[in-house]
Amino acid sequence: MATWSNIKLQDANSPTMEELTFFHDHTLMILTVITVMISYIMISLTSNKLINRYLLEGQTIEMIWTIMPAITLIFIAIPSLRILYLMDEINSPSITIKAIGHQWYWSYEYSDFKNIEFDSYMKPWEWQYNRLLDVDNRMIVPMNNQVRMITTATDVLHSWAVPSLGIKIDATPGRLNQTPLMTKRPGMMYGQCSEICGANHSFMPIVVESVPTNTFLKWLKSQ
Repeated sequence: MATWSNIKLQDANSPTMEELTFFHDHTLMILTVITVMISYIMISLTSNKLINRYLLEGQTIEMIWTIMPAITLIFIAIPSLRILYLMDEINSPSITIKAIGHQWYWSYEYSDFKNIEFDSYMKPWEWQYNRLLDVDNRMIVPMNNQVRMITTATDVLHSWAVPSLGIKIDATPGRLNQTPLMTKRPGMMYGQCSEICGANHSFMPIVVESVPTNTFLKWLKSQ
């Protein structure tokens, strides 16, 4: 049975996702107002028998329905461009993590530290694991720290996507793409490859575990 949590956006775990959620609500409000207004006009036209059939022009109304859509587009474009630039801006990252896509698993390299790299495979399903979402080695990130996320691939095109972080970035063979990543609370964020990359495309999940900085430093020492 579907619940509200199944049809709404995931809870935001990063500033980027909070901005995207705000933009979604902002745009949906504008679309709702337009839909209601146009529906009212169409119903009025079909039910009103007093329409002037000989009205050939109306410059005032033509100006209104030309200017109003332009103003509406401005109200949508300004926050959209702001978020677009925020998603590309990386300010003094604390660490750099590289995600490498393979058929069909992910590898992670912590570029600022020597010999910290590992493969991340999907776990066989058991009742204590999230089916098709849990992995044997999670990507660990420090909470409230700016992280530079770099993606690439070794074989075909992949896509590193974690919805609750507002991240979806292509992993392209022979090319490095980067995006900022910051988590605001501890916990685990789940994602999957979002590019159709072959037969086992649906079996290369992503798990990002956000931990306090002290816990992250202890994890680094244990590697």
